[in-house]
Amino acid sequence: MTYTGAIGLTCNKVIMLIVRGLALSKIHPNVLTFIGLLINIGAATLLAFGRFRWAGVVIIGAGIFDMVDGRVARETNRVTRFGGYFDSVLDRYSDLALLMGLLVYYASINRYFYVVLTAIVMTASVMISYTRARAENSIPSCKVGFMERPERIVLMIIGCLFDRMAPVLWVIAILGNLTVIHRMVYTYQEAKRLEDAQLRPAPAPLEHQR
Repeated sequence: MTYTGAIGLTCNKVIMLIVRGLALSKIHPNVLTFIGLLINIGAATLLAFGRFRWAGVVIIGAGIFDMVDGRVARETNRVTRFGGYFDSVLDRYSDLALLMGLLVYYASINRYFYVVLTAIVMTASVMISYTRARAENSIPSCKVGFMERPERIVLMIIGCLFDRMAPVLWVIAILGNLTVIHRMVYTYQEAKRLEDAQLRPAPAPLEHQR
């Protein structure tokens, strides 16, 4: 077994222990989702004051709640349509809260270029989610693109812990908007394919082909 495989196996065992403990406590999965949002708001407050490394640690803590709420729902047979919707909505609030913390920080030190850059990242984060949700009203699935929420959160954590937030913002801004474009192109292609399939005449019955 490789080192990365061993680390992954160990982390998974730890997460499953947390999940079983939370399942035994009978806490509702939606409560865990809401706690994750509150922790991210705490991380956003730290970002606003420039405490990047502490913010990174807190974001990791919030990520644990983000990983276990769905598993606890499955473990306790509390998987619902609303639960998935609630989780998605609060994820958006968590993402925006972190970026708003950065907006406050850069504004407080008069780095207005990075205020604009953070706003671009905020727009990309919202549009990545929106383009998928809107596309899946027209096509079966739109999961293409690299810069989804887990990748953005990992990059935010790296930027915080290593105090390299500026390069991270550039990466998310560029790749995030490329993901939006990728999803738009993919949706166009899939929608056109489905429309062409509907317009194509049905094959004639076998008795008419003799």
